[in-house]
Amino acid sequence: MSIDQAGDPQVQGMSIRALPKISLHDHLDGAVRPATIIELAEDAGVEVPETDPAALADWFAEKSDSGSLVEYLKTFDLTTAVMQTREGLTRVAREFVEDLVEDGVIYGEVRWAPEQHLGGGLSLEQAVDAVQAGIEEAEHAAERAGGGIRVGQLITAMRHTDRSLEIAKLAVAFRGRGAAGFDIAGPEDGFLPSRHREAFDYLASEFFPVTVHAGEAAGLDSIRSALIDGRALRLGHGVRIAEDLEVVSRSGEEVMVQFGDLARWVRDREIPLELSPTSNLQTGAIAAWGTELGDHPFDLLYQLGFAVTVNVDNRTMSRTSLTRELGLLVDTFDYDLDDLETFQLNAAAGSFLPVEEREELIDLIVDGFDA
Repeated sequence: MSIDQAGDPQVQGMSIRALPKISLHDHLDGAVRPATIIELAEDAGVEVPETDPAALADWFAEKSDSGSLVEYLKTFDLTTAVMQTREGLTRVAREFVEDLVEDGVIYGEVRWAPEQHLGGGLSLEQAVDAVQAGIEEAEHAAERAGGGIRVGQLITAMRHTDRSLEIAKLAVAFRGRGAAGFDIAGPEDGFLPSRHREAFDYLASEFFPVTVHAGEAAGLDSIRSALIDGRALRLGHGVRIAEDLEVVSRSGEEVMVQFGDLARWVRDREIPLELSPTSNLQTGAIAAWGTELGDHPFDLLYQLGFAVTVNVDNRTMSRTSLTRELGLLVDTFDYDLDDLETFQLNAAAGSFLPVEEREELIDLIVDGFDA
């Protein structure tokens, strides 16, 4: 991989940042600019560990690189603390979309949990409205600047609380007004999707699309429950589906693999995996395979035909971008433009858009890569 004059990674002489990209797994409270955190914290009377943006960025990166999802999630206490007002939510959402545009993203789905943003007196509906206002401000600004981006909200319930049915009804109420889908997030181990079966039953009855965090901090039982109880159309991370694969033999680059029933179902049904390479390292999601990016089962899953997608998870905590994640994969697995295009096409096909709009996205990606 080479680096261009702007410091961006290249592949086959092409700037990765300039390529059209799709972002499916991107947390709003994990993508707050450090400078914005400092400013909003001062207004809200929230204490910050560092008052210099660069130093605060370093703090997030250090605290997040713990090898534990539980420890990783503790850093969100600071970001959510400054996102408790309409003004704060709107600003963070607007800047989030601006950062997607800078990253070359043409379609994104942003996930966040409204129930965590009521400390300033907002209702659930007011919180969603505030985020949508910021999204639309940035979308319109991008259009005026001659570009284009579309962003949908993934309304998220916390899996360790008991508000999932209420949040599911909130998501459906905002269908057509910004909500693209539903998710559950938070500590995965010990909190199976089956705990929220009533919410998932309701969403299924309303034909509302669902992605579920599964296969990150917990293994195959979590993935199975996401598919059976949650009727998930995508798996949030899903990296530990590789636990259901047994490498039988290796001969040079040839690998013979025995599929378990769950892995075969996910592969054969082309259920998208929302893989986040850097985050998966930080949280220990790939600890069973190693501690370096080259140990990540990403390439194995890709070569076996799984519908892999590339995501950032949390831009602030992982100090990353989609451009950077793709560059790391190019550097690690020697991927080329065709591979990167496949990842974007997988993401476009797995997006929670009507089929006609997914086809439009696919055309934009193909045209962009051909250019």
